Amino acid sequence: MEARSVSEIPAGSQWQYEPKWDGFRCILSRVGKDLAMTSKSGQDLKRYFPEVAEAARNIAEGHFVLDGELLIPRGKSFSFDALLQRIHPAKSRIKSLSSQTPACFMAFDLLERGRHDLTRRHLSERRARLEHFAKSCFDKAVFALSPATLELQEAKRWLRSSGDGRDGVIAKRRDLPYQAGNRDGMQKIKHRRTADCVVGGFRYAERPAAGRKVVGSLLLGLYDRKDLLHHVGFTSGLRASEKAALTAKLEAIVTERSFTGNAPGGPSRWSTKRSTEWVALKPKFVVEVSYDHVSEGRFRHGTTILRWRPDKKPKQCTMEQLQ
Repeated sequence: MEARSVSEIPAGSQWQYEPKWDGFRCILSRVGKDLAMTSKSGQDLKRYFPEVAEAARNIAEGHFVLDGELLIPRGKSFSFDALLQRIHPAKSRIKSLSSQTPACFMAFDLLERGRHDLTRRHLSERRARLEHFAKSCFDKAVFALSPATLELQEAKRWLRSSGDGRDGVIAKRRDLPYQAGNRDGMQKIKHRRTADCVVGGFRYAERPAAGRKVVGSLLLGLYDRKDLLHHVGFTSGLRASEKAALTAKLEAIVTERSFTGNAPGGPSRWSTKRSTEWVALKPKFVVEVSYDHVSEGRFRHGTTILRWRPDKKPKQCTMEQLQ
């Protein structure tokens, strides 16, 4: 099942609401000794999460298919960065991380049990069967049942408190079978917020405009209580007609160093040559952006520019906005 993005939580008795987890979506299936853990893109996740695979093999029932999310707990929340660390080519590294930061599987649908295909059953029946399966079979150290409610007010409360591993609310049609490969039975709602950020740097666009290099994205920063400027994300929604003038404006305040705390472009196995190339700027300009989720003190996704804030001092742009 895929989710369609909407701006508001749908109302009605036909809807079931769940938290939207910020992890790796995974179909976990077991038939006897054969176990598969598959991502939305078809990638095999089993080798990256051996502790979850081992727990799945130890479940008393030998034939089931679960739809859920792989998460890594960190305190009372979940860490997406810790999940990314697992996608590593070295088996020894994965083994070490599986012990240091063990993952869990948050189940929210049951597609098969025994030899019974449940995908043709309505969600209302699948949910009841999932709850029974979880109660009788789950190893609570690794497997968890995702909360669900029929109450709209509870869903709104979940949306307001998004963060710490949850980046919104999922609404599912209770009166439909499993909608594999389409977005007709599931909607996702995210809580977008705003923050005033320092423009601490920029990256040039891949393609020049009118024969010259122009800005492609802005690197955003926020100050902590020690007055250190930390890189917290980027924004790239710049109008093509404004890029040339903006590039000249930014090139006039280029400096050797801007981010005094966490800086962008550090080497990693996911970084490309282009992602490590950026230009530092004096902390002079402030821009207001909208965002949907924060993870590990950074914007999880790209942000949208709302307006420039010439009325705002850079030092007023603090990390407290993200709390």
